[in-house]
Amino acid sequence: MDGSVIEGVIEANDERSAVDRLKNTGVIPLKVSSPRGGLQKQFRLRSSKADVLTFTTELSALLSAGLPLDRGLNILAELSEDKEMKAIIQAVLKSIREGSSFSDALQKHPRTFSKLYINMIRAGEAGGVLDVVLDKLNEFLESTKALKDHVVSVMIYPAILMVTGGISIIVLLTFVLPKFSVIFAELGGALPLSTQILLNASNTIKTYWWICAAAVVIGWMFFKNYTKSQAGRYQWDKLKLKLLGDIIKKLETARFCRTLGTLLKSGVPLLQALQNAKDVIENTVVAATIDTVASGAKEGKGITVPLSQTNVFPQLALSMIKVGEETGQLDTMLMKVAQTYEKSLNVAIKRFVSLLEPVMILIMGLLIAFIVISMLLAIFSITDLPF
Repeated sequence: MDGSVIEGVIEANDERSAVDRLKNTGVIPLKVSSPRGGLQKQFRLRSSKADVLTFTTELSALLSAGLPLDRGLNILAELSEDKEMKAIIQAVLKSIREGSSFSDALQKHPRTFSKLYINMIRAGEAGGVLDVVLDKLNEFLESTKALKDHVVSVMIYPAILMVTGGISIIVLLTFVLPKFSVIFAELGGALPLSTQILLNASNTIKTYWWICAAAVVIGWMFFKNYTKSQAGRYQWDKLKLKLLGDIIKKLETARFCRTLGTLLKSGVPLLQALQNAKDVIENTVVAATIDTVASGAKEGKGITVPLSQTNVFPQLALSMIKVGEETGQLDTMLMKVAQTYEKSLNVAIKRFVSLLEPVMILIMGLLIAFIVISMLLAIFSITDLPF
């Protein structure tokens, strides 16, 4: 090093990872900062998942057609419409031409390519079946996207219902009720208790709306920061598991089995596959149980017995996994378990939403009915006032 100051961009999960990577290259970092804002970063992370699926689909097709890897990547770099994805593909191609393996080149872009993705590519390279592994990765990414899209689509209507109902109640409290309160104040007399409660709530919201808005924002920020911490995330996931146990267990079982089955089919060793499958599980309570499964697998117990001791995975899934272990077809049976529970999850989500919608309609209806009845009682009480 000649002591010169160098400025540049390095790709990493966060600023701490960037510092570690810079130190490993012999550079002394003076200042490291993220070039993107939070909202833009989140949007980019979401869009990159779709870009990775497109990249995998197209590269799998090119390799299956007999094209060499560097030629396929060169074609994708030319065809890619997304500037950032184009730059990533070009960087990967450059690393490969400099002597790096495909998996090592992908590993330099951890925000775009997950550990699971990289490990499957590495297994495909080791076995000389990269085109087959890419095809399995494509199936995995498509099924994951389809499952997520289904969950989002069925929750759109309840979300719209909640938002519109909430807006209706706020409009009634802040715009409609104050007009009636002026009339009641001029006439005088005692109002029904429910009407007094409503008018007090209306006056509070109208006068101190900024305090209410600030309280909501502060509460939301506190909740987000709490759930980002390890202890807070664990407690929140534990609560979700209690409230939506059946749906979450089916969701995580489908994710775990599809990921583990895909990794094993691609030639990834069991212990490494278990660690990658754990990273896919979003519920930290369920993910924590995978450590005991890995320990049991190290001791030669297989995975069925440790999985059954976690009391998280459904009995049917455990029975199917046990059959897979006994017949030497664990990877195939895991994929069947995933398919079974993805179908079961779709049914469970539809059933949950079909129950959630009337409950939300009932709650919103009761709140609006309470407001309307309270106003009618106040209007009827006017007839009792002396003129």
